[in-house]
Amino acid sequence: MVKGTFFCIDAHTCGNPVRLVTSGHPNLVGDTMSEKRLDFIERFDWIRKGLMFEPRGHDMMSGAFLYPPCSDNADAAILFIETSGCLPMCGHGTIGTITAGLENGLITPKIPGKLIIDVPAGQIAIEYQENNGKVSSVKIFNVAAYLAHRDISLDIPGLGQLIVDVSYGGNFYVIVEPQENFPGIDQWSAADILKWSPIVREIAGKSLDCVHPEDASVNGVSHVLWTGQPQTPGSDAANAVFYGDKAIDRSPCGTGTSARMAQLFAKGKLAVGDTFVHESFIGSQFTGKIESVVELNASGKTITAIMPSIEGWAKVFGKNCITIDDDDPYAFGFSVK
Repeated sequence: MVKGTFFCIDAHTCGNPVRLVTSGHPNLVGDTMSEKRLDFIERFDWIRKGLMFEPRGHDMMSGAFLYPPCSDNADAAILFIETSGCLPMCGHGTIGTITAGLENGLITPKIPGKLIIDVPAGQIAIEYQENNGKVSSVKIFNVAAYLAHRDISLDIPGLGQLIVDVSYGGNFYVIVEPQENFPGIDQWSAADILKWSPIVREIAGKSLDCVHPEDASVNGVSHVLWTGQPQTPGSDAANAVFYGDKAIDRSPCGTGTSARMAQLFAKGKLAVGDTFVHESFIGSQFTGKIESVVELNASGKTITAIMPSIEGWAKVFGKNCITIDDDDPYAFGFSVK
């Protein structure tokens, strides 16, 4: 019996894949995208696994569903899926989804050049540039980002001590800067990042409390962001973001860029109005900016957060129809470890 048929548009954002599912959406329960995300995780995670993992996807696969907006002022809503799970927010996924959605007539803006989008992490604003039916850039005004843990010592067996920060930019990131036991991503291979990231994430996740102060369903360390010297002219910094079981983001990572700017702001290295050109592991770039500062309420105390923006581009390269049939022993995907 066929479990589902899904029409998809495949794109990439600065090198990282985005699979926009255009039909086959499950009907989700909830008044907000946060509630709908939890319903998807509980009842429909087989769709994510089938579309993201091999043989229909791969280790780096990331995707999204477009839904009608939950808020009166919004143009659309997005649910994010990837090999690591159903994310509260995804920057590169948003850029790819908006690009593919606009170019294929799936999103109708109330105001040309601008969009309001409901996502599980909250609501984001979008500005985009379009010419002759092609979207050349998408700028995301992201959710509030903040430094959650500062200068934390982790003992990593086989590697040694690492001093890390944990920052939130739509997901929680362990941020590792160059130090005695980590020379920087410019001196590490992809194999090094894939070897140590799961260990760092596991140890950080067990020892640190990471819960969003305004939505407890957003919790846990999901990504590791390693930094180093940039190689592309014009870049201010470089990063390699690890997610899932063995994926390195090919884009500069939108929520990771937001988390990095929040970390640098908290340490006095960036200020409101500053731009921040962030480079990916393959040399592609996002342009970030600290737009403003806000206060988040966290159980009676306030957390200073930034309101970041991230700008990048995406390219659509294909369309396909994918079936998930439960008579296939690999219908719901697999990962080779």
